[in-house]
Amino acid sequence: MKETCLLCLMLLFCCRSNQSGLTVSPSRSQFFEGESVTLKCEDHSSAGWTLRRNTSEETRTLCGSGQRLPDNSSCEINYLFPADSGVYWCESRGGGASSISVNISVSGGSVILQSPVLPVMEGHDLTLSCQSQTPPSKPSAAFYKDGSLIRTEPTGHMTLQHVSRSDEGLYKCHISAHGESPSSWISVSEEPPPEDVTYSTVSILHGSPRPSSRDPPSDPVVIYSSLR
Repeated sequence: MKETCLLCLMLLFCCRSNQSGLTVSPSRSQFFEGESVTLKCEDHSSAGWTLRRNTSEETRTLCGSGQRLPDNSSCEINYLFPADSGVYWCESRGGGASSISVNISVSGGSVILQSPVLPVMEGHDLTLSCQSQTPPSKPSAAFYKDGSLIRTEPTGHMTLQHVSRSDEGLYKCHISAHGESPSSWISVSEEPPPEDVTYSTVSILHGSPRPSSRDPPSDPVVIYSSLR
């Protein structure tokens, strides 16, 4: 028999496009007036990114108040004012692409809701904390979603387990004798796809001389390697 198999490896690459993400430190959506925050565009490409914001007083501006780095990709606001409340995002040079946007709320009151500034993955747990500038003698807090009471927690912390899209909404909290927090929108995103993989596929060619019986067998091979 003259037919045999030869392996011809063809690499098919699939890789993620480089994007910029906005990081907020500390990572929460609500702040008391007078606190500080650092916002940074995490750039993994050569496009160059600029930090932008849209507040009630300014539209599509650079970070504005506080200290701004020379490349405009980062901003440290040393003293937050309620006027700094708004939407923040990263924008590529020329405005052709943008990162996910985050909503930051600065309260002049005495209570804030500590909630994630970025979307929560489906199936993950979500923990919310009600915080007062002056620690209450009884930290019990009531938590609300879209204006309706969820429940009251004696510890001031509430955990929603295995969240889904139905858990998206406006959340706030209330501490008796201290006040109510602003409302923050909490988003729930789908679980991300698995890491991109490089596949090596196998083609079989016929018609070459049959190898000797002393040669080791040639089994089809598929190679997997992760790309970042």
